[in-house]
Amino acid sequence: MSGAPALEKLSSNRVFEGELTKYKFKSAALGGLDAQFNLFMPLNPGGAKVPVLVYLAGVPGEDDDWDFGTGAGFYINATKPEYAKNYNMATHITVELPQVIEAAGIAIDWKRQSIFGHSMGGHGALTLYLSSTTKQYRSASAFAPISNPTKCPWGEKAFKGYLEGGLAEGAKYDATELISKATEPLHILVDYGTGDNFYKQGQLLPENFLKTARDAGYDEFQVRVRSQEGYDHSYYFISTFASDHIHFHANFLKA
Repeated sequence: MSGAPALEKLSSNRVFEGELTKYKFKSAALGGLDAQFNLFMPLNPGGAKVPVLVYLAGVPGEDDDWDFGTGAGFYINATKPEYAKNYNMATHITVELPQVIEAAGIAIDWKRQSIFGHSMGGHGALTLYLSSTTKQYRSASAFAPISNPTKCPWGEKAFKGYLEGGLAEGAKYDATELISKATEPLHILVDYGTGDNFYKQGQLLPENFLKTARDAGYDEFQVRVRSQEGYDHSYYFISTFASDHIHFHANFLKA
């Protein structure tokens, strides 16, 4: 694909019978800033292209404002002038990354994509899946996602900060709003922990997402939301249920 920026390899490690490589490139979607990502590829796939499962991280953010700014882009395309140049994570994930990786000749079958993530990344996974007009992803899953951001403090702060239209414009980046309008078959898995402080504070609102999914006619086979007793928001929680999510996506990526 002509015009795509070159990938710079930063590091590579053997892991799980494959190679995990960190790359960097100049991102047009992020206003010419450097973007980094990690890519796991199995060893000796016989030259055949392999499916891809995209993982979106949660919020690291600024030291003094950790839920907004650098690292906390909420996987949207900003429309406020001060952010519109550099905060286009939706385009970066759905369009730019596949183009850059394909142009580098890496053997990925882009017709077999799924997506998952944690917290803010879980929000991103659900919304990018549900809003895709091309059905880019076969399935989506999330650990402790921000499920109804127009109704929680994190989402209100992000949408009012990044979007000219504020919460009204933010509805197109809200998984609960999106699933209320969905009509196609869905493949979604969500896990959250009852010991999660952000859940207790009303930042995640998975019950809103579940109720709206059921009201829209989606049963447990299409949209499954699991409450995990006592688990918090940490990587310990993610590591406990990560294999469930990998197997969930494999069902659709291998089809």
